[in-house]
Amino acid sequence: MQGLHLTADCHHCRCDAALLVDANAVLQLCVTAVKASGLQAVNQLVHEFPAVEGIKSGVTATVLLAESHLCIHTWPELQAVTLDVYVCNFGGDHSDKAHRLMDALLAAFKPDSTDRHELHRGTLIEKNNS
Repeated sequence: MQGLHLTADCHHCRCDAALLVDANAVLQLCVTAVKASGLQAVNQLVHEFPAVEGIKSGVTATVLLAESHLCIHTWPELQAVTLDVYVCNFGGDHSDKAHRLMDALLAAFKPDSTDRHELHRGTLIEKNNS
């Protein structure tokens, strides 16, 4: 249950506009960044929200990792993105890989400002075998 949970709220993203509205572009970024970080993707799901009054809406993408998950939500009308990277560290410490993944995503979205958080989750509780 031990793990590292990284989040980032990205504002005024200066990325290619497709990364805010195109499901395929977002998913390709996710898959490429996960692989480059050394984490292992086991499944993926992406949803492109329907256009409203002819204006493209955002995208939600999730990549299930052997180590846990990556989630991205975009708000093109605000040039904003939220990022969520969680890795379990039970079988080994994947913290460096999680940071590499987050850094790659931030580099791709190019936000002017970012509100980042890091949460160390869970502790191992020893079983009492008596």
